[in-house]
Amino acid sequence: MATPTTRPHRTQQERSERTRELLLDATISCLVELGYARTTVQEICRRAGLSRGAQQHHFTTKAELMTSALEHLFERLGEEIVTATSRLPPGPQRLDEGIDLLWRAYSGTLSTAAVELWVAARTDEELRRSLLPVDRELGHQTLEFYRRIAGPGVDERQLQTLLLLTVNLVRGLALDAMIGGDAARRTALLAEWKTLVLARYR
Repeated sequence: MATPTTRPHRTQQERSERTRELLLDATISCLVELGYARTTVQEICRRAGLSRGAQQHHFTTKAELMTSALEHLFERLGEEIVTATSRLPPGPQRLDEGIDLLWRAYSGTLSTAAVELWVAARTDEELRRSLLPVDRELGHQTLEFYRRIAGPGVDERQLQTLLLLTVNLVRGLALDAMIGGDAARRTALLAEWKTLVLARYR
């Protein structure tokens, strides 16, 4: 008779990390589905299946929870980007597909959550203070991504200019998508930008 296998008990650290992940995922879900104004800590805890005490153990303020959720989402997308970058083809097509990759990362859940938080931060000083360092780190990680796809030989100043222009274009296009803009127009604008980039940096 076979001996039933028993699942190993998770360590305290593993349980803590799982609790934190549930809270962060629930926060992103609320931001995307409900918007910042209707996202409450109570609703986040309900979706995560956790008590308010568990939430307060990990995040002392709502602003800390919100910005940590955005950082958590970007870290996850960053891991996907790094994996996808290793499969990009060499030559000009690498930059072309790299811009598409950045568009897909910025135009989905990340864009919606970030816009919700930045709009709220305009009149919420505590949220703005928490959000600024996270936004800077997002920019730093995105620059590292661009270094990966651009390869050696690209001037650092040019690389940063390319990054800032691309990120701001992508953010604008993502906002256009959120308010119901023309998808064909977004595709055409992104294609035109890639043509300009390839002409400049080939």
